[in-house]
Amino acid sequence: GRCLLVSGPTALPAPPRVERIDVTSALEMHAAVMERVSECDIFIAAAAVADYRPAQAAPQKLKKTTEHLTLELVRNPDILAEVAALPGGPFTVGFAAETENLEAHARAKLENKGLDMIAANPVGEGRAFGTEDNTLLVLTPATQQALPTAPKGQLARALVDLIATHFH
Repeated sequence: GRCLLVSGPTALPAPPRVERIDVTSALEMHAAVMERVSECDIFIAAAAVADYRPAQAAPQKLKKTTEHLTLELVRNPDILAEVAALPGGPFTVGFAAETENLEAHARAKLENKGLDMIAANPVGEGRAFGTEDNTLLVLTPATQQALPTAPKGQLARALVDLIATHFH
């Protein structure tokens, strides 16, 4: 099977045997995903797109002219929720980084977006971002499983195993 990665700007190389589609905006990412999602059995939304974008993009650098600057923001499409809502769509996996009430917030996100699975991790106070280790709470509509603190690579493999088990 093919493995597609739709990615925003990054200096990281694509993993081996992964076809990368490069995008620079949330709207481009939405278009790239919706164009290809019918070919996918499993959809993993590994990183969140910004919830909002400026209503208008400036054609050049904004010069400092006044004390205050007002920007109007508009909502970006919720790519993960849209994919999850597709009839006969792929098995959808989201992530939730939470500073408090990890299980309750993750369960709400799982239900509100109609996901098949969510992997939640506690953040803040030196956890998750910028660390070698992580902890995951993996929820499906019917189950929950805690993956204890481990190196991120090891956790990723355990998560892929769980996805495979629930997908089959």
